[in-house]
Amino acid sequence: MNQRRLLFQPLLIPIVFFGLTILGGSGLLLLPVSLIKGGSLAWIDALFTAASATCVTGLTVVDTGAVFSPAGQYILLFLIQIGGLGIMSLTSLAMYLFRQRVTLTDRLAVGQNLLQDPGFHLGGFLLRIVSWTFAIELVGAGFLFLCTGCEMSFSAAVFHSVSAFCNAGFSLYGDSLSRWADNTAVNFVFIVLIILGGIGFFVMVEVAGWLLHHSGLRRKEARKRLGWYSTVVLRTSLFLIVVGTLAIFISEWVVQTHEHSLYKALLASLFQAVSCRTAGFNTVPIGDLTNVTLLLMMALMFIGAAPGSCGGGIKVTTFRVLLAFLKAELRGRDQAVIGPMAASREAVRRSLSLFAFSVVIIGTAILILSLSETGSLSHIQARGKFLEIAFEAVSAFGTAGISTGLTPHLSMFGKYVIISLMFIGRLGPLIFIGALHTLQRREAFSRPDSDLLIG
Repeated sequence: MNQRRLLFQPLLIPIVFFGLTILGGSGLLLLPVSLIKGGSLAWIDALFTAASATCVTGLTVVDTGAVFSPAGQYILLFLIQIGGLGIMSLTSLAMYLFRQRVTLTDRLAVGQNLLQDPGFHLGGFLLRIVSWTFAIELVGAGFLFLCTGCEMSFSAAVFHSVSAFCNAGFSLYGDSLSRWADNTAVNFVFIVLIILGGIGFFVMVEVAGWLLHHSGLRRKEARKRLGWYSTVVLRTSLFLIVVGTLAIFISEWVVQTHEHSLYKALLASLFQAVSCRTAGFNTVPIGDLTNVTLLLMMALMFIGAAPGSCGGGIKVTTFRVLLAFLKAELRGRDQAVIGPMAASREAVRRSLSLFAFSVVIIGTAILILSLSETGSLSHIQARGKFLEIAFEAVSAFGTAGISTGLTPHLSMFGKYVIISLMFIGRLGPLIFIGALHTLQRREAFSRPDSDLLIG
């Protein structure tokens, strides 16, 4: 009886549903109707593509536009949308619409993930999530259709709008968005969609209320001030965008000689600083960038987007808490101060745990990929491969989806490693650690403490 209860812990629900969605999606992608007439797709490639779409990553082993038929592209779009909104929130929404009882455990689990408030009204908020998401994606598709001069069909515009808002990075074009690298309007439509999908639903709702209040359209219900959490997310995101843009611009277009004008170089730097954190689109060939730029992009991919958003990574709030903790250690403070408030000890502990587990997971994956992809090669023969492997591993874990071109050439075992990284990265390492904790018995005793020489 106890074993049955352990198998149905709330933390296991997203793991099971994401896993089943990936398996179901891979089966649908293998159907003849999903492929261009006369085309074929290996099982591992279908599984990889379904995992990448569901985990809103964007890494691909086949050319999406050249392999999948319109039906297959719609299946990918559905998987991306499911991954973006989150299996748990969609399941709870379905239960609400059918007027079934949503348990308190589900309310708390969804609330802590999306609203940072376990006392919110589940049904109403989830309805707003879905309606806002569809509205933003539809408006984004309209702008993309118009800004490309109708060169991008409306159906393709819808696909790219959903992919951008869900931070998936899937494109129907083999060169991603390189053909619109000089189109300012198209660049900024994608940037806005990526940022909106990456700041989290709670922040988006609060910012909208704040804007309505200051515009005078709604005075009673709207917030006069943004909350501390939203402020931290917005300021940290802005900091990463500005610093990332300048760093990429300096490392790529100042140190190196390029034919791009100053404006085009800044636009490309801005787009990659926004996209590489979790979205996966690119307007310049990633394989042509310098090693310094790739290292900077790896750092941004590792940080990722905000909690409760469509993006991955360790999250901007974790990064901000870690910075505050380091600052407190240097100044001899007991609290990690962020603005007018301080992060709780539990938040600091979780941030340190998430950072440590993420580094271990990525490091282990890099070691395994090095063995599977270059284990039989000497250092001279494998020169340059280590950075590509590390870049691919961080991109998969951060669900960023940017690649130097290594993904299609991975061995079958290497593809399974990347699939595992995308799965863990989308759900978050702490969910898996928490799930493992629920399957274990807690010790009913504690051991004596003792000091240990450190450093």
